[in-house]
Amino acid sequence: MIARSLCLLVALAVPLSAPAAGPLRLPGSVERSTYVCPPCPHVADLLHAKPHDAPGTCPVCGMKLVERPSPPDDAPPLLRAGSGAFSLSVGPGGSREVAVYYHRPRSLQENSRVLIVLPGAGRNAWDYRDHWIEAAERSGVLVLSPHYPESRYPRFWNYNLAGMIADVVIDPDAQALAGYRIVTDRGQWLIDDIDRIFDQAVRATGLKTPRYDLFGHSAGGQFLHRFAMFADDGTRADRILASNSGWYTVPDADARFPYGLADAPIQPPQLAKAFARRLVVFLGGSDDANEKRGDLVHGPAPDRQGLHRLARGKYFHGKAMEAATRMGVASRWTLVVVPGVGHDPGRMAQAAARYLYGQPSEIGAVEPGAGADTAGD
Repeated sequence: MIARSLCLLVALAVPLSAPAAGPLRLPGSVERSTYVCPPCPHVADLLHAKPHDAPGTCPVCGMKLVERPSPPDDAPPLLRAGSGAFSLSVGPGGSREVAVYYHRPRSLQENSRVLIVLPGAGRNAWDYRDHWIEAAERSGVLVLSPHYPESRYPRFWNYNLAGMIADVVIDPDAQALAGYRIVTDRGQWLIDDIDRIFDQAVRATGLKTPRYDLFGHSAGGQFLHRFAMFADDGTRADRILASNSGWYTVPDADARFPYGLADAPIQPPQLAKAFARRLVVFLGGSDDANEKRGDLVHGPAPDRQGLHRLARGKYFHGKAMEAATRMGVASRWTLVVVPGVGHDPGRMAQAAARYLYGQPSEIGAVEPGAGADTAGD
């Protein structure tokens, strides 16, 4: 908290409107945030909660207060220097609202990279944003982390699966999906939200950056490997790091969606295009059978992929390489194992920052598929 306060004080003292030597440094608003309590029993809706004037802790429950998102508007929001939050309308006809927690580095330039971070099952976008503040300041990266609250997007199929199945019935004895409907209307999915968030941030900052990177851990990793497979052809996503997913939609025609691609809303040409995307299966080397953190689902379908996250990630990547070979297409999907890290979103974020914006050779084992990129640019 002290470090973040000092960063804000420095940001307020620097005249960001003055151009820097070299690439253009973009001006940033210094408007102060108001704060709210994160979702808990006495706060039903983060976007419309009663604000507090200063950071601190909630007087009701003692939780750390977070920035109150500015409401959706036709005009782009002000992304002030430092950390803050805004919201925007997404979905068909702007039918949904999504809050986005961001960190704007003081050194933001017109060609700065943009990173969108998908949080885990806790949906705590503010914490996942905070994991990246140091890297953002060091590398001049604009960080955006969307918040999909459980009150509006309950259960794993509404977030991890990006709303691609509905009318779900769970068999608690078999620990399996007993029934569900595959949603074929992509307008109902969350996947297209990500490009909308990028567009809004670019409009709000004046960035000229044409593409963005993605990092998601655990439930966020599940979202992102499916994003790589099902995103629209026009997506501006560049590097997609899906970290420590609990289980996968495997490119396997014999397993029904969402575990495989039987009955999935995808055709072979689209899958071939998906293999051309820069997906990185980013795994903690210690996220294995000894890891107790996180809620790992077991059952006949997920256990076919392996009994822990490390095994399941390797299974997914291996099956994907087999599918690409059968189709006769090159794959840019890559497997990276980070030694000594388990199901730890903070440490995986640090490793991802080195991979994307630092020294990728420091990360660990890289196992590319046919035609896959090596780490970093």
